[in-house]
Amino acid sequence: MTEMLRTHRDVPEFVRGGDRLMSIGGQWVPAASGQTLPNVDPATEEPLASVPRGGAADVDAAVRAARRAFADPEWADMTPDRRGRILNQIADVIEAHAEELATIDSVNMGAPRLVTDTMLAEASEAFRYFAGWPTKIFGTHVPTTGDRLGYTRKEPLGVVGVIWGWNGPMGQLPSKLAPALAAGNTVVLKPAETGSLSTLRLAELLETTDLPAGVVNVVTGLGAEAGEALVAHPDVAKIAFTGSTATGKHVQELASRTLKQVTLELGGKSPAVVFADADLRQAARGVAAGFHGNAGQACVATTRIFVQDSVREEFLALLTETMAAPPFVPGDPLTPGTVVGPLSTKTQFDRVSSYLDLAVAEGARVVTGGTRHGDRGYFVAPTLLDGTTPDMRVVREEIFGPVATISTFTDVDDAVAQANDTDYGLAASVWTTSLSTAHQVAARLEAGTVWINTWGEMSTGNLPFGGYKQSGIGREGGLEVLDAYTQTKTVLVAL
Repeated sequence: MTEMLRTHRDVPEFVRGGDRLMSIGGQWVPAASGQTLPNVDPATEEPLASVPRGGAADVDAAVRAARRAFADPEWADMTPDRRGRILNQIADVIEAHAEELATIDSVNMGAPRLVTDTMLAEASEAFRYFAGWPTKIFGTHVPTTGDRLGYTRKEPLGVVGVIWGWNGPMGQLPSKLAPALAAGNTVVLKPAETGSLSTLRLAELLETTDLPAGVVNVVTGLGAEAGEALVAHPDVAKIAFTGSTATGKHVQELASRTLKQVTLELGGKSPAVVFADADLRQAARGVAAGFHGNAGQACVATTRIFVQDSVREEFLALLTETMAAPPFVPGDPLTPGTVVGPLSTKTQFDRVSSYLDLAVAEGARVVTGGTRHGDRGYFVAPTLLDGTTPDMRVVREEIFGPVATISTFTDVDDAVAQANDTDYGLAASVWTTSLSTAHQVAARLEAGTVWINTWGEMSTGNLPFGGYKQSGIGREGGLEVLDAYTQTKTVLVAL
């Protein structure tokens, strides 16, 4: 591991040392405070480029720039067709620089290239999908009395604040930025302070398109400083947020003071339900990928595994065999074929490690893993826990690492009851060869997305995504997302 993670890896110039700047109103500026935040390569624990520690003054400047751009005829009066063409231009530059952006994310936050390559491919596809919408967002004629004309207009909200997670910067951003622009809004982006570099590079690339200055602005900084200022700003009409449930609740509370619209995509504790009639080897691979991918740093990670009691031992053997196979052994995120990279930060490494200690203290049995992997970088060995009970914290709380628990169920009713016994409801997977069982269970699971005999396949725009219960509010993608970035005006004319 140490030899593999040599000091001078082939990484983009953009992530190497130095101070990066923020993009506000078409200008590249440092934080008003002059302060910066360090970034670290989680695979090597070596420093990367730093980012500005933006605060309330920087957010205010960005919001004012976005408001000017929103009112400027260059954007406000742009034809829908032209706006769609610009979104296609954005897709073009993402495609042209996909390898660079993917590598930046892999170095900045540790996701394997296998993951970031997929994210970048889906990013360009998302912008192409939403590029088709500007010409199709319109109101309707509403029948009234004979001497009145009634109709509605679909209008943009104004300035949209976007805050999203460090676990997939280029994977999460398009599902917010693309529909916001398609609807005619302007945007202030606040990426995670430990995963900002790809967003800053994207902002540079946007300057090569016809997107007017100030339509997209980037402020980097801490959530408690720049993030809070963006959510609280009175001139921000909407917040689109991806992050933990605890932070999402705070965002909603803060946004309510100015009655902002919010879309919240929050945490998860996703179940994987494996029936006795499933292709068990296929299920083992899918379940393993479900909590190994991106080192378990995914809100949809399948961290609660339920297997029918009659095939428990057979499935457990297949799962542990699969976990020991090379694709699931932690490695350098820049090495082709790596599935499990490091955790994103030292803070996250310590958090996941504390849950491993807690699992043993609570009485769980470690089937495999449970320790640090290697002696350099924030790597944790993928961990499977047995002997857990529903009240244990490792079962109920989102760990956000390569850690899963395994339990048994007797029949469909028992499987559904156990799977739904959680505060979360973001995603679930069902493994069975019975069409009847698949649809019955999918209908009864309290989750925003249910995968049948697969896991983690995310839409690039045409399918809605979001959570039940404490996994969020609203949907990204699909027809539903257009309502999240527009408002309806009623017009009544006396003829």
